[in-house]
Amino acid sequence: MELAEPLRLEVVNTVKMLAVDGVEKANSGHPGMPMGCAAIAVEIFTRHLRYVPTEPGWEGRDRFVLSAGHGSMLLYGMLHLAGYDLPISELQKFRQLGSKTPGHPEVHLTAGVETTTGPLGQGIANAVGMAIGAKMKGAQFPALFGGERAPRIFGICSDGDLMEGVSHEASSLAGHLGLDNLVFFYDDNHISIDGETELALSDDAQKRFEAYGWFVQRIDGHDPAQIRKAIDAAVAEDKRPSLIAARTHIGDGSPNKHDSEKAHGSPLGKDEVAATKKNLNWPQEPTFLVPDAVRKVFADRAAEVKPSQVAWNDALAKLDAATAATWKTFSERKLPSDLVSQLFSAAKELAGKPDATRSLAGKVEQVVAKACPWLAGGSADLNPSTNTFILGSPAIARGEFAGRNIHYGVREHGMLSVNNGLALSGFTPFGSGFLIFSDYCRPPIRLAALSHIQNIFVFTHDSIFLGEDGPTHQPVEQIAALRLIPNLRVVRPADAYECAAAWAYAMQREHAPTAIILTRQKLAPIHATQPEAKTLLAGAYRLVDPKDAKLVIIATGSEVHVAVAAAQALAAAGKPARVISAPCLEALEDLGTAAYDAVLPDDGLPRVSIEAGRTSPWKAVVGHKGLAIGVDTFGASAPDKDLAVHYGLDVASVTKKIQAWLG
Repeated sequence: MELAEPLRLEVVNTVKMLAVDGVEKANSGHPGMPMGCAAIAVEIFTRHLRYVPTEPGWEGRDRFVLSAGHGSMLLYGMLHLAGYDLPISELQKFRQLGSKTPGHPEVHLTAGVETTTGPLGQGIANAVGMAIGAKMKGAQFPALFGGERAPRIFGICSDGDLMEGVSHEASSLAGHLGLDNLVFFYDDNHISIDGETELALSDDAQKRFEAYGWFVQRIDGHDPAQIRKAIDAAVAEDKRPSLIAARTHIGDGSPNKHDSEKAHGSPLGKDEVAATKKNLNWPQEPTFLVPDAVRKVFADRAAEVKPSQVAWNDALAKLDAATAATWKTFSERKLPSDLVSQLFSAAKELAGKPDATRSLAGKVEQVVAKACPWLAGGSADLNPSTNTFILGSPAIARGEFAGRNIHYGVREHGMLSVNNGLALSGFTPFGSGFLIFSDYCRPPIRLAALSHIQNIFVFTHDSIFLGEDGPTHQPVEQIAALRLIPNLRVVRPADAYECAAAWAYAMQREHAPTAIILTRQKLAPIHATQPEAKTLLAGAYRLVDPKDAKLVIIATGSEVHVAVAAAQALAAAGKPARVISAPCLEALEDLGTAAYDAVLPDDGLPRVSIEAGRTSPWKAVVGHKGLAIGVDTFGASAPDKDLAVHYGLDVASVTKKIQAWLG
């Protein structure tokens, strides 16, 4: 769609003033970025982006990602104008309780918002995941996502996005893979909160992204002809992702806050709003004005895109029966009704001898991958250690996207941020690495939980018992820290059956992420016979349950077999103990009070917890007078058996501690 200049300018000014009015009414927000990028957003939405506002989930759509999420009023204004379910009343409730226009965009709240952004760098990394997902779907379903129907991902990022390390990780991967379906504008406005970006930034983004393997252009971000030419060139590029470095001016149109950090994170103010409207020849009243001619522009654009959706639906209807069935399975992500029984059958074959849970869970994952073709992911250069590579499927590469494995390289933060985008494009992704490096991954883990995204994090080498690599690699506080993230569930299995339950549980959580925590060292089996799947899927259960129990021992992962052996010694001494295996105590809490009390009733029995990590969080479970056995210092470099004795986590030491505590 080509707009005559007076009309184009009216559309751009509408976008600017919706942002200004929204921020002013809220008395909070960032008006400057939307004012500076309005011309860019208008060109994207009216000329290139394929979307159907009445069907925001249309699979064949392009996607727009506002990585610079602080400029959220730009996105909300565009979505309103485009015809999404975001009425003007919601723009008037910007940043207010219960609105669909929170301070930073949230994917599960607002139609048309493709991902949750705000923490800088995350949006562009998510967009890389979306671009990978589009390529993978194009390889598997070329009639729907190939050729002219190949979806593109457009976006806008800021100098803050490009300063954050995660953008480097994700952009490097995007260049390596040649994601030519990714087009990003860099809002190069030279302003940050502190002032001029030159206070802290002097690198050349163009050279940097060229080194990553991107196609880079520099333009005036307010010149419509340059914007159009740059987008056209980016869309025509068929080998590289594109970065369009657009020199813009924050607060464009504001007489006194143009190019000022004062337009970044604060309202313009009543007087400056009036001055800005006067400068733009915009009516002082009413606020939130949308001229009829502007509405018609977007109605015409929706009509212009509609045939693309009709053609896509026709292509879907013409798929052969086998491909149509495969697409239905993939798109619905409906788990096989017998998945749990498949996983427990696999576990039964593995349960007879000691093994590391990383190995056991890796073998269980192969069954999941075979049953669920939408499962895809990889490791941060640790496949030999995490055992998550999907067998029988290649890894994706430049020009080759038919596989389900992704080599992320040593990019933990980027890996899980990319995976959030992959999840939003229709896959159930997994990313694996050492548990200690979950510290590098916390932002995307938190955002997956906040966004209600199904994402599976597989973390191995879960305690001091990884041994000789020493305290730099030995996690102590990481499990407890992950458990604090709302909507995330952390599962630490102890044997093959619990590994099967962990994967089944993670796959069942369609709108939430799960972390599976696994050992490097081999563990003895804890089940002599196959347990009921329902029992293990509850998250915690009675593993040893004498009728005359004098105490309760609660353990997870590698400490469960220690708890069982200690209970045997205590029973011989006349102090029988109930042993609770709690791979995910929070999952049991989710089932409600009755389910929790059936496993851990408040019956007055003294409680002990055993976990090779920080003990203080366990006080909430064992009580102030309870005994929490764990590790409250950093580890040491030594063989795992020596460390067990040194930190008092071997059977003899644990038994002695409990006996002394009982008196």
